[in-house]
Amino acid sequence: MAASAVRWAVAALWLLLGVAAGRSQVRVLSEGTWRELLEGEWMVEFYAPWCPACQNLQPEWESFAEWGEDLEVNIAKVDVTEQPGLSGRFIITALPTIYHCKDGEFRRYQGSRTKTDFINFISDQEWKSVEPVSSWLGPSSVLMSSMSALFQLSMWIRHGHNYFTESLGMPPWGSYAIFALATLFSGLVLGLVMVFLADCLCPSKRTRPPPYPYHKKLAESAEPWKPLEEEAEPRDGDVSKPELEHQAPPVLLPSALRQRAVPPAAAAVEKS
Repeated sequence: MAASAVRWAVAALWLLLGVAAGRSQVRVLSEGTWRELLEGEWMVEFYAPWCPACQNLQPEWESFAEWGEDLEVNIAKVDVTEQPGLSGRFIITALPTIYHCKDGEFRRYQGSRTKTDFINFISDQEWKSVEPVSSWLGPSSVLMSSMSALFQLSMWIRHGHNYFTESLGMPPWGSYAIFALATLFSGLVLGLVMVFLADCLCPSKRTRPPPYPYHKKLAESAEPWKPLEEEAEPRDGDVSKPELEHQAPPVLLPSALRQRAVPPAAAAVEKS
């Protein structure tokens, strides 16, 4: 009885060890857990299940993950087909892509893809010789957050297209028409919202026309009409042309006359 109990205990122990050995040490990151990369040291692989190079890398990556506890580094991976937002956030243009993360600084790994090279990269701190990604291109920046949203939107559009064409049996042109109308409607709504916000934040100055000319004209038009006789009366100093012709020439006074100076020779001739 005791011998059988011992055998059962040994079998259970071996079973637990086998399960622990078969459990992967690689952590799977998603859109909701990627911020864990901002603390501590990480090595992250971006892969796709259909990628042959990614499939060849998996055994080496799993073996490297077994050294994670000794090296005090976290080993993780991201499936870009399931997490398109992270693909845009880290600007993944080739597969597989490996990043080293240390306290919020991100560096792209460009070395050989073997377990030994990965271990040396961490233990010898070879990552210090790699230039980190600039802050405005970092995954937590506003620019990369916008890029992540665009990648997620593209994935939603693809899922919607597949739903319309495969589940509902809609022709492809019908799906394209729906997305075109949705794009036009969203653009119209966005334009109206922007115009409303601009009008609220920066209202236009409505200038009123000056009232002075209108009041002046109104005052002139309100005056009573003057008789024509009053307008025909001559003003002081105004003399018509016929009156000037009948007027007598002016009489010069003796005091106003000027005597001409007569030369002496002319005076002698007159006396003789």
